[in-house]
Amino acid sequence: MRIAVTGATGFIGRHVVSRIASGGDIAIAVPRPFVHNTLREIFGRADAVVHLAGVVAAISDEAYVEGNVTSSRLVAEAARDAGVRLVHISSLAAAGPAPAGAPHVETGTPAPITTYGRTKLDGELAVRAIASRWTVLRPGVVYGPGDRALVPLFRMAKRGILPLVGRADAAYTFVYIDDLVTAILAAVARGPDGATMFVGHPQPVTPRTLVEQVRDVAGGRAAIVHVPQPLLRLAAWGGDAVGAATRRPVLINSRRFVELDSPGFVCRVDRLREDLGVEAQVGLADGLRHAADWYLSQV
Repeated sequence: MRIAVTGATGFIGRHVVSRIASGGDIAIAVPRPFVHNTLREIFGRADAVVHLAGVVAAISDEAYVEGNVTSSRLVAEAARDAGVRLVHISSLAAAGPAPAGAPHVETGTPAPITTYGRTKLDGELAVRAIASRWTVLRPGVVYGPGDRALVPLFRMAKRGILPLVGRADAAYTFVYIDDLVTAILAAVARGPDGATMFVGHPQPVTPRTLVEQVRDVAGGRAAIVHVPQPLLRLAAWGGDAVGAATRRPVLINSRRFVELDSPGFVCRVDRLREDLGVEAQVGLADGLRHAADWYLSQV
């Protein structure tokens, strides 16, 4: 197969391209900026399109809209015009928060609480309205070699202290990068048209579990220090000021605080198993051990 991949140089994209090549197929990296005629020409040479490109962190709402909505609309239009099926990678954030006791299911009503989540949902809606053959995947927190999001935790662990942030009762659906790539390529090969599926490991992860397992992988010596929500709120305001001054998003800001003040983001993954025959195999402890060399090389 010839598979066009947007965001091919990003964290997830590099793994997707590598797996495509190792399986004997051909990955076509789609360059930016996206232009409809160029996209249509590239997609016309492909058997399927995987749309990964997007904006995860930004200062302005406009950047989120451009990266997650406008780009998705352009990709969907070009895929439709080229007559090729589209696998669109969204996010659990598009569904909004949900605790471990009441996880999201695909038939639920989305209620995103962040600009990122809202624009990922709007990107999905554009795909559904425009593309003729599509599958939407909503992964939870993706981690593994190449992931920059957990690097600060490993850096702090090596320095001897790990902050425990967020609500004590919160929980999150995580998915190791290899399991996500398996789901993406299964959707390319046999994904049902018009379906939306969550992707993640069935075991939710609490904030304490995350920092404890990062500590263990990083050597087991870091002290875990709980950060009260009011102090985290102050840090978020400070992050807003730094971000406004530097025009670059920082680790903690008001957008991030909204997520950390929620009951978490948890979903069921039954449909992934039932429709694609895929089950995430790697739990958090094993995933962090698999990726430990890469994470520790970044600190």
